[in-house]
Amino acid sequence: MEKRFWMSVVATFVMLMGFGFLVHAVLLAPDYAALGGLFRSQEEQPKYFPFMLAAHLIAAFAFVWMYTKGKENKPAFAQGLRFGLAAAALMIVAKFLIYYAVQPMPGVTVAKQILFDSLGVIVMGIVVAHLNR
Repeated sequence: MEKRFWMSVVATFVMLMGFGFLVHAVLLAPDYAALGGLFRSQEEQPKYFPFMLAAHLIAAFAFVWMYTKGKENKPAFAQGLRFGLAAAALMIVAKFLIYYAVQPMPGVTVAKQILFDSLGVIVMGIVVAHLNR
């Protein structure tokens, strides 16, 4: 795999971590705080952070790999948008609908999770497309 691929993986990892922090630690923090013991406490979270890093690294690699295997000779923006929408359906929408089915999450919180995380994945798709023109 070439240098551009690995640079894209690093960029995607940074975006995943950044968007994840913005969405879940900032925008949705009040929603999560209202849910009490449904999530790990602030004291427990650092112990599990390596799992978060591993998950984001694996997702970044898979995201870039899938994009590079399926890209076509078309404008980068349109391809990135298309890929971002497809990835959001697979990574975000399906995941949070499943969580909603098995966890006592308020529908409004789930809608925010889907909207905010989908926007992040769409932006990531556009960035990865531009990096891999």
